[in-house]
Amino acid sequence: MLDSTSVFYYGEDHLTAKKALAIAQGTITGKLLDTTKQKITKSARAVAHIVDQGHPVYGINTGFGPLCTTKISKEETQILQVNILKSHSVGVGEPIAKDLAKLMLILKTHALAKGYSGIQLTTLKRIIWHIEHDVIPVVPSQGSVGASGDLAPLSHLFLPLIGLGKVHCKGAIISTESLFKTEKFKPIALGPKEGLALINGTQFIAAHAVKVVSQLHNCLKQADIIGAMMLEGLQGSIKPFYKELHELRPFEGNQHVAARIRTLLKGSEILEDHANCERVQDPYSLRCIPQIHGASRAAWLHLKELLEVELNSVTDNPIVIDEQLTISGGSFHGQPLAMALDYATLAASELGNVSDRRIYLALEGNSPGVPKLLMRDTGINSGYMILQYTTAALASENKGLCFPASADSIPTSLGQEDHVSMGSISGRKALQVIGNLEKILAIELLTAAQAFEFRKPLKSGVILDTIHQFLRTKVAFAAKDRVFSDDIEIAITIIQQQQILNLVEKTMNEKSILWNAPFEDKFETY
Repeated sequence: MLDSTSVFYYGEDHLTAKKALAIAQGTITGKLLDTTKQKITKSARAVAHIVDQGHPVYGINTGFGPLCTTKISKEETQILQVNILKSHSVGVGEPIAKDLAKLMLILKTHALAKGYSGIQLTTLKRIIWHIEHDVIPVVPSQGSVGASGDLAPLSHLFLPLIGLGKVHCKGAIISTESLFKTEKFKPIALGPKEGLALINGTQFIAAHAVKVVSQLHNCLKQADIIGAMMLEGLQGSIKPFYKELHELRPFEGNQHVAARIRTLLKGSEILEDHANCERVQDPYSLRCIPQIHGASRAAWLHLKELLEVELNSVTDNPIVIDEQLTISGGSFHGQPLAMALDYATLAASELGNVSDRRIYLALEGNSPGVPKLLMRDTGINSGYMILQYTTAALASENKGLCFPASADSIPTSLGQEDHVSMGSISGRKALQVIGNLEKILAIELLTAAQAFEFRKPLKSGVILDTIHQFLRTKVAFAAKDRVFSDDIEIAITIIQQQQILNLVEKTMNEKSILWNAPFEDKFETY
């Protein structure tokens, strides 16, 4: 749990996805140290010196993209920076969620505060004001190709600095002009390179990746728990989760998941009841939970590790090392995160795919004591049959979204930018797939709980029994048909609000239960 008095120092501290979300939620306060302010001011002075000397440096006293050979006079450098914000504000589509735009501000502030971008301190302080007062710019969702930075969305993000665009303010969307009248603000007078520094970077992609890391992690943890409940409901075998098996094929994610399942099933009377049954093997959706969930955990870990590098990097261009050295490179290119986000999208889709298979398995009626369609009196009742139609539709939709956006590239900027990442699309698709996954897991939770009911009066492990009891306070056992969409909406809320995870943590603390899962720090922190 993060301390409500915690402080994060932009440009100095190590940023993680969890810390970025905490700053956005207000449980951590972002500040600038005096030494950081000095670095920022020094970098701005270096840019001013370059302008005074007149030596051409991209984006400071030259045009942009294919206009990089067009010299800009000293007197016009400020107009150049304002114009780039205006001309690049070409985003379309529905606005991204307010919390995503706020994350973009936080990530950009941290990158600019490192002191290699030539930003003015006054500009950075205005951005921090927006974060602290929760006055968040409106950013369209479409228009970035994910190279030369997320130009269009970042342009919209920073239009309010110059008095343009719109902002989320106190539950409404208002014009920046109205905000300025209320706050008695004036537009920031952008210095040389500032406009380019603001819009060049990967913060749209990275903000999406922050949400992906958080939401996918939530799904991964709950998929293990729900899968374990389904295993109990269908009287699956514990042997495929034995430590000895996974030590012979020691993928870390597999070992971690298997250990978590063993903890959840420890002390189960249901397991003991069929310990000597004649069933030799379970279907893959039960037997291969460690392999399938473990592979998705590996994909999550890959994204988490790359994202942490990106969150603590300088991603604009050119980079101002000092008065003598500026480097025009490609640190704005979104490929590192684009490919990892596409991988994470596949990982999320596969979690939903196997979850749908377990739901289907539960409906077949092949497990002793569990009726077909999870209801005794069928014929007049359809039972849980149609819930699987919904998960099939969601799983299929997710599969269609798995084509990697990073596999495509369309040249832009008259060929100057001849390979782009499309990472912004990767991020948007990943969150869409995860949203569908949450719904699939919610339906598996309902069907697993229904199957679990038929094992009574036998008890499972204390954690799963506690979860089942909790769920029954929200959703009753179904002895006959009802409007199941109401149940589904309740279950989706339980998944999204992490109610099960909070209950598991509380139960384990009260009962002094440990996961005893290897690689806990690696897979359970971000």
